[in-house]
Amino acid sequence: MHGIGNDFVVLDCRREALSLDAAAIARLGDRHIGVGFDQLLTIEPARDAACAFRYGIYNRDGSEAGQCGNGVRCVAAWLRRDGALGPGLTRLQSPSGAVAVEILDDGRVRVDMGVPAFAPAAIPLRESAEALRYRRELGAVAVEFGALSMGNPHAVIEVADTVTAAVAQWGPALETHADFPDRANIGFAQVMSPAQIRLRVWERGVGETLACGSGACAAAVVLNRLGRVSDVVEVQLPGGTLHISWAGPGAPVWMTGPAAFVFDGNYQL
Repeated sequence: MHGIGNDFVVLDCRREALSLDAAAIARLGDRHIGVGFDQLLTIEPARDAACAFRYGIYNRDGSEAGQCGNGVRCVAAWLRRDGALGPGLTRLQSPSGAVAVEILDDGRVRVDMGVPAFAPAAIPLRESAEALRYRRELGAVAVEFGALSMGNPHAVIEVADTVTAAVAQWGPALETHADFPDRANIGFAQVMSPAQIRLRVWERGVGETLACGSGACAAAVVLNRLGRVSDVVEVQLPGGTLHISWAGPGAPVWMTGPAAFVFDGNYQL
């Protein structure tokens, strides 16, 4: 499946737990010797009685992730196709907590991505106090960024042009910076207008992706707090467009976008 180019292998683990270790997940994610994906998603029985199902998220390198906005839309669409997801809002359990999903009449999926966390310890980011912007030296360059958790750690850098942004240089350097103890997803955001952003994302454990749902939420929130964009924003990523809305501190971030099926098959271990 894919969500605007962010691609996934989705495994039904409702009756049998995932039996792949990190090395096997990495082989499956290899685009030359496996199937290839940005993340592996598992659909499992819920451990939270308030949720209908749980989903797990594994990066291409086999590491686990706490949240994936494009992934949860694919999980919701998969459950609807399977007949396991009815109309209206349904709560699903992610690795970082419960989210609510809804399939709209046009087939897009609307997701409550939860309330963003800004405290450095919650991101986590080694910093003495919360701020709208932080500054780090990346070699000879000083980079400013906003940081928050959307269930996974994000840093957002505002750039003049996403086309010429130093994604391949600053992305891995900031992802693995010692002050992000769990690493981080790095967004490069260009404000086109108060209602429109262009975004590229260097994803933790994956590299640059065509789209990142939680990254789109993070960019909209960071730029909103800086007064750069409004409460409702269209986020244009290389793979497509997401619509993000956020009413401000203490409110959840809502994301709306498509989910697409590509193929079904069997993988020979």
